[in-house]
Amino acid sequence: MDVYTSISTRKSVRAFRDRDVPENVISRLLEAARLAPSASNRQEWRFVVVRNPETRKRLARVASGQKFVGEAPVVIACCAETDDHVMACGQPCYPIDVAIAIDHLALCATAEGLGTCWIGAFDEGQIKEILGIPPQIRVVALLPVGYPQDLALVEKSRLPLEKIVKYERW
Repeated sequence: MDVYTSISTRKSVRAFRDRDVPENVISRLLEAARLAPSASNRQEWRFVVVRNPETRKRLARVASGQKFVGEAPVVIACCAETDDHVMACGQPCYPIDVAIAIDHLALCATAEGLGTCWIGAFDEGQIKEILGIPPQIRVVALLPVGYPQDLALVEKSRLPLEKIVKYERW
């Protein structure tokens, strides 16, 4: 699958087949994330891959009770080991850099026939406790990964380019 197809067919998946994701596939997804660009090449992203069913269920409970999080065969806690560097434009690096890495991972997951869903509704302190994540590490997102139950394409509702793009000046 080319990158444009992956972008156009990616969707948030909240129902997964009861099918394991091979380790070599997860490794390819993590490699895609590792190759993402980052501010000043800081590479602050860190990932915790969770396969244990009981741990996944615990994560689901502290992710606003979103049961599907625990039903995915893999949940990746996407984290940052950060020095809280702020770019010259005033934006902190770590949330942007981790987001870029997550996007690489999610698009590659789509190309592999997998589904993902970006989860930002969670209690960071409880996630850290469950996964043994040190206090100085930030948890940016959870990413359930698995084979989708529903393979149907989803019509994306997006604003037209004319609404979101300006040329030369606002």
